[in-house]
Formats: sequence, structure tokens, C-alpha cells
Amino acid sequence: MVLSPLFLLGGFFLIFALSMLCLVFWIWMLIDCVQRNFKKENEKIVWILIIIFAGIIGTFIYYFVVKKEIKNSTRSYHHDKK
Repeated sequence: MVLSPLFLLGGFFLIFALSMLCLVFWIWMLIDCVQRNFKKENEKIVWILIIIFAGIIGTFIYYFVVKKEIKNSTRSYHHDKK
């Protein structure tokens, strides 16, 4: 079975696009972490190290643990205010 060059080229571009999306998401979460005010300064250092050394997995962990938690608590605050 011979694969066409267009199929291989399309696969390359798909992998390249996903890699770029992951890189942008990684940079976005790293910037968010650096700018965020945590209760303790040690938390910021730990999250920065997790994002840097765990790569995209650490980025998703940060997103779901910190960023989503803040978003949900802000939403409930505005809901209680009404």
C-alpha cells in the first residue's frame, strides 16, 4: 500500500497545527500563572515549575485546577450577588 504525498503532507500540517496550538496554550497558561495573585507566593512558584517541567500535561492540570476553579467561584459570586 502506497500513501499519496498529499496524505502525508496533510498529516504533517495537522501535527504541526496541533503542536502550535499546544505551544500557544502553554505560553498562555504560563503568563496567566505569572500574573495571577495566589494566596501564598510558594503556590505561584510550584505552579510555574509544574507548567515548565510537566509541559502540556502540567498546563492542562493548571487549567483545570486553578483557572477553572477561579472561573467557577467568580460565577457563583455574581450569581449570589443578584
